[in-house]
Amino acid sequence: MARQPLRLLLAAVAAVAMLSFLLLLAPPPDALLSAFLSPSSPYAHRPKLLFLLAGQSNMAGRGALARPLPPPYLPHPRLLRLAASRRWVPAAPPLHADIDTHKTCGLGPAMPFAHRLLLLLHSDEVLGLVPCAVGGTRIWMWARGQPLYEAAIDRARAAVADGGGAIGAVLWFQGESDTIELDDARSYGAKMERLVADLRADLHLPNLLVIQVGLASGEGNYTDIVREAQKNINLPNVLLVDAMGLPLRDDQLHLSTEAQLQLGNMLAEAYLKFNSSRGSML
Repeated sequence: MARQPLRLLLAAVAAVAMLSFLLLLAPPPDALLSAFLSPSSPYAHRPKLLFLLAGQSNMAGRGALARPLPPPYLPHPRLLRLAASRRWVPAAPPLHADIDTHKTCGLGPAMPFAHRLLLLLHSDEVLGLVPCAVGGTRIWMWARGQPLYEAAIDRARAAVADGGGAIGAVLWFQGESDTIELDDARSYGAKMERLVADLRADLHLPNLLVIQVGLASGEGNYTDIVREAQKNINLPNVLLVDAMGLPLRDDQLHLSTEAQLQLGNMLAEAYLKFNSSRGSML
């Protein structure tokens, strides 16, 4: 009987030794990524349908990272994310962790949006998400020449260049910070129209679809003014998906996980409806 503990100890030591040996044999991260994108990998094909995710915190995601994750937030073999390094990696929340680096990111609307589209894409098509959103930003910070705008343009171009994909839409959720000052709220509509025009010009996509999210909350007293501006954007191919009424977190500013899931499905519905008469997902 005295030999039993000794046998267990020896077995444990052997297991640790084997694990250490396997770790020594493990390929470095670059090799892992190469294997990930090898011809035999389900991720071998670069994304052909791309979506830019822009705006502030509710697009970057502040929904609680509950465990286990709801199914629409799980990784998918045909869903990639453009990392800050401009390399394609598996999409998994939080999508903006290496973009919105000064805040704690959580769940946003993009993963459920993408999962909904994947149900309708051909089985060999890969979808790519291009995170660009940064929390606490005002719309003037997204004007042409500003760092956020230029970074978004650069990331969009990099995403297209690496695989020849096409941008299906820009998903835009921003404006909460523009509800603080009356001047910002009153000028929101003109700045948004300028932003759309600049994006289309700089990406050489005159008909680029922009799906904006109508505010569900605001940081100041002028939320209604910004919401009215969003509704009155006078440009073709600019849609509005209204988030008002979706449940908020305790801070009464950020959407809850359930709300983000609902919003992702609403964005997908808007995108699909827009393209239904075209016979294409692009």
